[in-house]
Amino acid sequence: MTQRARGPGSIGAVQDQGPAITWVGHSTVLLELDGVRLLTDPVLRERMIHLRRVSGSADVGALHDVDALLVSHLHYDHLDVKSLRVVGRASRVVVPVGAGDMLRSRGFAHVTELEVGDDTDVKGVNVSATHAEHGGRQVFGMRVPALGYLVSGSVRIWFAGDTDLFDGMSHVARDLDVALLPVAGWGPRVPRGHLDPERAAHALTLLHPRIAVPIHWGTYRRVGLPSGEDVLREPAESFARIAAEVAPEVEVRILPVGGRLELSGVHEGASA
Repeated sequence: MTQRARGPGSIGAVQDQGPAITWVGHSTVLLELDGVRLLTDPVLRERMIHLRRVSGSADVGALHDVDALLVSHLHYDHLDVKSLRVVGRASRVVVPVGAGDMLRSRGFAHVTELEVGDDTDVKGVNVSATHAEHGGRQVFGMRVPALGYLVSGSVRIWFAGDTDLFDGMSHVARDLDVALLPVAGWGPRVPRGHLDPERAAHALTLLHPRIAVPIHWGTYRRVGLPSGEDVLREPAESFARIAAEVAPEVEVRILPVGGRLELSGVHEGASA
């Protein structure tokens, strides 16, 4: 199994070389498979309300040529309209049912709304909406349920969005190659409706992915909170440590912001 990790600054540097993922930061991940480029929850700014980006600026220039944007829910650190505009209003945007009109009113013409169990095709790659256990406040004057997305092509990748453990998580996907799991947040605690390192590690025992990549950590921090490297990395390191105990068959890959993981041969490695 070949899973080469490249360092920061390599977004878009290798294309049409097989499936790969690049962690842009927080819940923003570039998925490349079968000639298709998908971007999850684009949040690219240096400062948003009370949050500041503390780890690696996003390589915005490499993110214009994407085939679809997958938005999991309407919280500000997942749906940032200004970041969507940076990627481009001509982009196709996939959102939960109920969010479409808000985006169309802001100039996004190509909006696809999904609810749990729905799917859509993006140039031959299937995107299916999955459940997410994530309550929350009203945003943009609406309360719209959160989603995860299962992306299926030559590899199968589950982007969890924001979620807690839920009944049925073990049925999200069979033969899952990569799970992109949130393990922290941007504040001093991880509230209900999210995965912390321990719960994210337990999720691996339900999902059984070949590879797990922790996301939603170490990128944005509430103004005034400490942001040293040890503090930022602790959730990902804890997740990897607990995962090694409860799901040792899963390979955990901690990526730096801008780090790229190539997935060529993932099935061959699993069956070898």
